[in-house]
Amino acid sequence: MSKTTAISLLIIFATVITSCQSDVVPLSEEIEALKAFKLNISDPLGALDGWDASTPSAPCDWRGIVCYNNRVHELRLPRLHLSGQLSDQLSNLRQLRKLSLHSNNFNGSIPPSLSQCSLLRAVYLQYNSLTGNLPSTIVNLTNLQVLNVAHNFLNGKISGGISFSLRYLDVSSNSFSGEIPRNFSSESQLQLINLSYNKFSGEIPASIGKLQELEYLWLDSNQLHGTLPSAVANCSSLVHLSIEDNSIKGLVPASIGSIPKLEVLSLSLNELSGTIPPSVICGVSLRIVKLGFNAFTGIDPPSNGSCFSNLEVLDIHENHITGVFPSWLTGLTTVRVVDFSTNFFSGSLPGGIGNLLRLEEIRVANNSLTGDLPNQIVKCSSLQTLDLEGNRFEGHIPLFLSELRRLKLLSLGGNLFSGLIPASLGGLFELETLKLESNNLSGNVPEEIMKLNNLSTLSLSFNKLSGEIPYSIGELKGLMVLNLSGCGFSGRIPGSIGSLLKLTTLDLSKQNLSGELPIEIFGLPSLQVVALEDNKLSGVVPEGFSSLASLQYLNLTSNFFTGEIPANYGFLTSLVVLSLSRNYISGMIPAELGNCSSLEVLELRSNHLRGSIPGDISRLSRLKKLDLGEDALTGEIPGDIHRCSSLISLLLDVNHLSGRIPESLSKLSNLAVLSLSSNSLNGTIPANLSHIPSLRYLNLSRNSLEGEIPWLLGSRFNDPSVFSMNGELCGKPLDRECAKDRNRKRKKLILFIGMPVAATVLLALFCCAYIYSLLRWRKRLRDGVTGEKKRSPASASSGADRSRGSGENGGPKLVMFNNKITYAETLVATRQFDEENVLSRGRYGLVFKASYQDGMVLSVRRLPDGSISEGTFRKEAESLDKVKHRNLTVLRGYYAGPPDVRLLVYDYMPNGNLATLLQEASHQDGHVLNWPMRHLIALGIARGLAFLHSLSLVHGDLKPQNVLFDADFEAHLSEFGLDKLITATPAEASSSSTPVGSLGYVSPEVALTGQPTKEADVYSFGIVLLEILTGRKPVMFTQDEDIVKWVKKQLQRGQISELLEPGLLELDPESSEWEEFLLGIKVGLLCTAPDPLDRPSMADIVFMLEGCRVGPDIPSSADPTSLPSPT
Repeated sequence: MSKTTAISLLIIFATVITSCQSDVVPLSEEIEALKAFKLNISDPLGALDGWDASTPSAPCDWRGIVCYNNRVHELRLPRLHLSGQLSDQLSNLRQLRKLSLHSNNFNGSIPPSLSQCSLLRAVYLQYNSLTGNLPSTIVNLTNLQVLNVAHNFLNGKISGGISFSLRYLDVSSNSFSGEIPRNFSSESQLQLINLSYNKFSGEIPASIGKLQELEYLWLDSNQLHGTLPSAVANCSSLVHLSIEDNSIKGLVPASIGSIPKLEVLSLSLNELSGTIPPSVICGVSLRIVKLGFNAFTGIDPPSNGSCFSNLEVLDIHENHITGVFPSWLTGLTTVRVVDFSTNFFSGSLPGGIGNLLRLEEIRVANNSLTGDLPNQIVKCSSLQTLDLEGNRFEGHIPLFLSELRRLKLLSLGGNLFSGLIPASLGGLFELETLKLESNNLSGNVPEEIMKLNNLSTLSLSFNKLSGEIPYSIGELKGLMVLNLSGCGFSGRIPGSIGSLLKLTTLDLSKQNLSGELPIEIFGLPSLQVVALEDNKLSGVVPEGFSSLASLQYLNLTSNFFTGEIPANYGFLTSLVVLSLSRNYISGMIPAELGNCSSLEVLELRSNHLRGSIPGDISRLSRLKKLDLGEDALTGEIPGDIHRCSSLISLLLDVNHLSGRIPESLSKLSNLAVLSLSSNSLNGTIPANLSHIPSLRYLNLSRNSLEGEIPWLLGSRFNDPSVFSMNGELCGKPLDRECAKDRNRKRKKLILFIGMPVAATVLLALFCCAYIYSLLRWRKRLRDGVTGEKKRSPASASSGADRSRGSGENGGPKLVMFNNKITYAETLVATRQFDEENVLSRGRYGLVFKASYQDGMVLSVRRLPDGSISEGTFRKEAESLDKVKHRNLTVLRGYYAGPPDVRLLVYDYMPNGNLATLLQEASHQDGHVLNWPMRHLIALGIARGLAFLHSLSLVHGDLKPQNVLFDADFEAHLSEFGLDKLITATPAEASSSSTPVGSLGYVSPEVALTGQPTKEADVYSFGIVLLEILTGRKPVMFTQDEDIVKWVKKQLQRGQISELLEPGLLELDPESSEWEEFLLGIKVGLLCTAPDPLDRPSMADIVFMLEGCRVGPDIPSSADPTSLPSPT
């Protein structure tokens, strides 16, 4: 048979088969199937109105229908707002090759019967609302080449085999779970796999390496773990590999960089460690490499010392890479973007950076770089972004930076630059962001800066500038953010600011500004944030702010404003924070403020306000803090105040309020702080106040309250000062008994005295009767039984032994080395202070595990050589022994002997420290830290620190490594009170410690002054608290976006779920634990306020944290420092 004849027979055979298939489902049934599909859906645009079976060529002339040989081959109806469920009768379209219904609103499940359309080649169902599983029979269709179901609500596992014919598989942005299919074969034609944004778990299958045609592999944002299999390097056609946001560990295989066509490698947001192999950076075809947010510790240099590649983007930010900036990287002449921010690079930037002639962005923020900037950087003529924030660059800002004419972002904040701001920066006409905050810059702002017409962000805060705010600031027409806080400016605010029509944020707080506000400010249509607190501004409270419809934050606290609060502030429906405290404002609180429906914080404390509290305030359902303290308000507390259902803090102290305390306050289930002290309130205390579950601070003192303190409330707040100075109040915890208690005691006294008297009388009568009968009996027997008289009838009862043994009382005393444990025993217990027994090392020497022969285990701190004299040491150690609290590591003993041996003995903490615990929890291979556990840890730290502060002790270096756990996982603060016991910092001190505090945890003011304070401790606690709640380490962020700014940004965007640490992902947004978590976040933000005076005390923080959670697992006390230490 000839070749031509064979081909002809094959064509005839295929025609016969097609004809047979066509006969199976007549055209009429296809029409009925399409009519059933239409009947099942909603068509708001009328796109299918023309589907009429009576048309001559129905259904081939219908919209979205493509026919071949009078049979339906394609159904294409994308982007038509169609909704409803997919009809099972679509399976009757047996000749269907393409089904395209993407970008609609279809819901329900994908009909498994679609697998009967065996000729299907392409299925496009992405961007709908489909639910249920993905039928395995569809994935197995032997002719299927394209399957796209992305952006739906599908779930379940992808089970069964994947058809060899499939080339394009996209199931991204669904809720698929289980493992990635493993049955990949070398016969597969797959070119694209997109499984991103699902819940796939398990390891990446090595069988992916068999896909020789695969070009794109996207596995981002799943729950994958294990290592990155080196077999992936066998995908010789791979162009783009992205596995971001998973839990991949281990090393990056060096062979990945050898994939011949690989252009994009994105492995950010994983747990990869070790060093970065040079092949990943020096790969011939690689253009983009993203390895940020991992745990890499270094970069291996190429074997020949040089690197030749076509790399354009190198992103390794948020890792643990140490050492100097690799000079060989300056040979990457094609690179455009370099991001090395938030690592531990030290030394100076190499001059060879000038070789990167195509460089557009360089970010090295939040490292430890020092020295001067290399002038060779001016060769990078294409540079648009230069971010050097959060390093230790010093000296004057280099003048040569003005030669980088294409710069759009220049960020030098958080360094040690001094001197004047160079006027030459005014020549950077393309500059959009200029950030010079938190340096030591002085002088005036150069007029040349005001000529930067493209500038959108200008931040000069916390420098030492002088003079007035330049009037020419109004020339910056494109400015959106102006932050001049804490710069030392004086004089008036220039009216030219009114020319900044795009301005959204204006922060001029903490200055010496005076005079009235210019009316031009009130014409800024985009203004959202106005921060003018802590100045000397005067005049009446401006009405003009009411014209700023977008205003969300208005803070005029601590100025000299007078007059009344404008009623037209009620038009500010977007206002979230209104703070007018500590001014000289008079008049009444306008009822119109009740129209500010978005208001969450209203602070009017310490003014001269009078009149009653308007009932309209109760319409503020989002209000969380209401502070009207220290005014002259009168009248009663509004009974409808309970409608402010979100209220957390209600402060009405030091006013002239009268009447009763409303019982409706008990309906404020979120209330944590209630202060009604120093008023004229009368009547009894409502018993249902004790029913407020979150209440942790209460002050009802200095009123005219009467009656008995409710027993539950008195037991909960057992500090007498909470109820003091109320003349008619009685009951616990006051030392004043109530009348009914006195009557009850009188009755008890009568019973106590009367019953013994009555019993005595009865006993006396009984004895008399007994003696009388005895005498009569003896008289009758006197003559006949005289011998019996000599017998003693009482002899049977004699001889009782009343002796008792003595016992001893005595508890364990403080173990002192000089009388309980010998130095020799300690040498044996620590193996001669062997390195293997070291538990930790720091500025106060080494801590050893000491295991004694009797089974006792202790921790022994050996202070560094060169410590203070023996007598002084003993005195200081004895003082430290008196600092005892259940949340502190308590000193159990000490030893001082020659030659310069100084030992401190503590309890052994078997469960390590907080840093290790958080790291294990984030890896999900250690202890599971749910919300109650995290809350207890934070509360324990707060209580310990509050106790230290109550003794006027400052910790100075609060960080997770200094929080230890006993056998019951109770938190104990360590490393406190040791400064007086040493004379010098040892060589073993941690490289991450600054002279005071530790990098990432030390407050900004202490980093500058070196003087530890209680307020700095509060700041460090806030950072630790945010780390406990979010799982993010403070060293993971840049100076431009530290952990505090990142948390605030997520809150502002409403992306609260982004804050959740993996151990808290199961929190239900509708549960009380969710609200408790948010309150904990807000406590952390309060603690990290930039101004130390704005931070709460640790005692207040304990009250707030106790308000985060209610339950038997959290002991509560009115005095947070009163909990004793275990002995």
